[in-house]
Amino acid sequence: MTTLEEIIARSEHRSWLSRISGQQLFWVFLAAVLACLALSLLTDSFATERNLFNVARNFAFVAIIAIGMTAIIASGGIDLSVGSTVVLSAMVISVTMEAGTPFLLAAPLALAAALLVGLLNGVLVAYARMPPFVVTLGTLSAARSLAMVLSDNKMIYNFGPDHELLIWIGGGSTLGIPHPLYVLAVLTILMSLTFKWTRWGQHLFAIGSNENAAVLTGIPVQRMKVSIYMFSALTAGLAGILMAGWLGSVTTNLGQAMELTVIAAAVIGGANLAGGEGNALGAVVGALLIEVIRNSLILLGISTFWQGMFIGTFIVVAVGFDRVRHFRS
Repeated sequence: MTTLEEIIARSEHRSWLSRISGQQLFWVFLAAVLACLALSLLTDSFATERNLFNVARNFAFVAIIAIGMTAIIASGGIDLSVGSTVVLSAMVISVTMEAGTPFLLAAPLALAAALLVGLLNGVLVAYARMPPFVVTLGTLSAARSLAMVLSDNKMIYNFGPDHELLIWIGGGSTLGIPHPLYVLAVLTILMSLTFKWTRWGQHLFAIGSNENAAVLTGIPVQRMKVSIYMFSALTAGLAGILMAGWLGSVTTNLGQAMELTVIAAAVIGGANLAGGEGNALGAVVGALLIEVIRNSLILLGISTFWQGMFIGTFIVVAVGFDRVRHFRS
């Protein structure tokens, strides 16, 4: 006969499996694993050390910005200016270093430029109550235009006395692991803890779930929104510095249309476009899946023109999955 303890144990086991299988992150991670296995069997070049190194490095840039975008989406907003913030940050550090400024001074200046973009976005959205889509669309154009002015629309490839240091930080590796991946790992752990255990994280999700209720409970909604947009811009600025070092040169088309890929990574990873949901690890897994798909298109000889089709499809599927999950709950 089945004892009461066995029944309870089976019930808890089913409940655990149900919770795991009901998480969008689980299915996205499973899809990424299956895609990696399939590519390892279908091609001889995917599982090579060099290709895996490139995949890890490339997806890290998107994932870093996607964590900031997750915060924006979870709060009920959107940021279309991240791609332009990337090039502005990269251009500030490259221009200042070309003029002889050391890396330790140029990097904070680049991050400050990115934070100013985030501050402008946050103030206009929170205090002027302008739609985030319109505000960030405007700063998308303004930030890239400013990058063109700073560089006179020329390629910057000489980073002054600390040239090799910037190249090492963005394009180097330690123990066979690219440096951007270390930055991503630290940021993921830090923001996972922040989202779950800090007042800032709790307030962020409260605003995205119900902004009016958040106001009534005393949450400083306006200040929170400014800080959230500044955090998103900070992640874009950080990625811009790393990408400048990786590429070894900076042009004004850096980060072009990157906002679509970043939004896709955040949404695929579980960020709800209606607000109130999202996590840092989901953004990382979403970025990984997109990079694996992009890499597979190249290795299988499929035109890169199809990348937009795949990314757009994944966004629609992810949002559809989220809607079905909410209907069931």
